[in-house]
Amino acid sequence: MWLSDTQKIGVGLTAFGLFFMLMGVMMFFDGGLLAIGNILFLAGLTLVIGTQKTIYFFARPQKVRGTICFFGGILLVFIKWPITGVIVEFFGFINLFGDFFPVIIGFLRRLPVIGNVLSAPGISKMPMSRGEKES
Repeated sequence: MWLSDTQKIGVGLTAFGLFFMLMGVMMFFDGGLLAIGNILFLAGLTLVIGTQKTIYFFARPQKVRGTICFFGGILLVFIKWPITGVIVEFFGFINLFGDFFPVIIGFLRRLPVIGNVLSAPGISKMPMSRGEKES
């Protein structure tokens, strides 16, 4: 599956958004870096999956708590409460994107170096999702 040029730009914006958010946290919750990271992340997500799918994703009834927390955290970062904003935003992020973690872990287990680490005896037995049980 090839990405269109718009989706490639979206992947870049999303990556830069995550980078700026990480740098904002590393720079002791710098509000400017966190705000730029949030804007780039949302713009990149919109370009990758499209405007209508983005609106549908955030407006689903079962994701309303995550959506409110995620956008509330962004708002708190914008009004200069970066530590509280990042905590609330992280809670919303987990609620919104938590369903994707098993897919991501499955992909990472197939990579050469990271796959070996995730397949280690102590780590491979940990449940990687909410519904997954140890076997």
